Amino acid sequence: MNRAEPLVLGIETSCDETGIGIVRGHRLLANTIASSMDEHARYGGVVPEVAARAHLEALEPTLTAALAEAGIALADLDAVAVTSGPGLSGALMVGVGAAKALAVSLGKPLYAVNHLVGHVGADVLDSEDGTIEYPTIALLVSGGHTSLLLVRDLVSDVELLGETIDDAAGEAFDKVARILGLPYPGGPQIDRAAVGGDPKAIRFPRGLSLPKDMERHRYDFSFSGLKTAVARWVEAKQDAGEPVPVADVAASFREAVVDVLVSKAVKACTELGVPRLLLGGGVIANARLREVAAERTASAGIELRIPPLQLCTDNGAMIAALAAQLISAGHEPSSLDFGADSTLPVTEIQVH
Repeated sequence: MNRAEPLVLGIETSCDETGIGIVRGHRLLANTIASSMDEHARYGGVVPEVAARAHLEALEPTLTAALAEAGIALADLDAVAVTSGPGLSGALMVGVGAAKALAVSLGKPLYAVNHLVGHVGADVLDSEDGTIEYPTIALLVSGGHTSLLLVRDLVSDVELLGETIDDAAGEAFDKVARILGLPYPGGPQIDRAAVGGDPKAIRFPRGLSLPKDMERHRYDFSFSGLKTAVARWVEAKQDAGEPVPVADVAASFREAVVDVLVSKAVKACTELGVPRLLLGGGVIANARLREVAAERTASAGIELRIPPLQLCTDNGAMIAALAAQLISAGHEPSSLDFGADSTLPVTEIQVH
């Protein structure tokens, strides 16, 4: 095996996107994604059984497309990598099963890795020399996860500082979009609806930001109460027979989410003495989140890292990149005994 620049194929199936990525060391060769989002739209959210079936159907053509994009054959690979968790159990099982079959049939080592740490690993593919400066605070925001991590070393030392105690930020966007009569997925719809809206029109609550909350949940997040506050505000307008100012509601809701996300991330950087912040996850596509993060990190003297948007959403390239870093650091492959782990802790970077 080429440990200096291993050629790794990564498989990601933790939610509704089938991702196949191929990297050589820290160089991206292919990043192919098939999304089943349209199939979930009629239900207003991701249905686990539908997602698992979509992965089964998309895996082979997505793999074929990635190999063609990279210009390699399966036999050329040094290793195979796969997301073991966290995520939807049925969806994860599809990827894990496929990865094991590939590894056994090709006689290649297999690396089972953590989905959340993979998002941090995506930054390797966006750096010139394939390195990440440590320590780094990572804010990961998606439909299923909202987590704040302290990364001292990508392959050996990742600490969970805080996470959502109820809804993830992406879930809150989906639910508020439904309240406002907007289609799924909610993130892009709220972004569009907020254009021209006043983000200060309505002061929606910032979850777990009061002094009494900061004692126990300093770096944790909560968006359930915010969602309820939006619903009650809209209901009051409708009961009074008044029109709902959708643009103002969307802008004010988005501002509340962005405010608490960025405030807690910057607070973690300043309180822990870490001068850099990395953003990852699909919700990072939100323009206002990127804008506020840039403003506040610049004011605090914190370096802000945001990988290209195609590497922020769930993808196989980040899984391959993390495995390549593990290989280069001398880590041994996983055994074939591992399975899908929907609650895999972020501290378990590789499942052995």
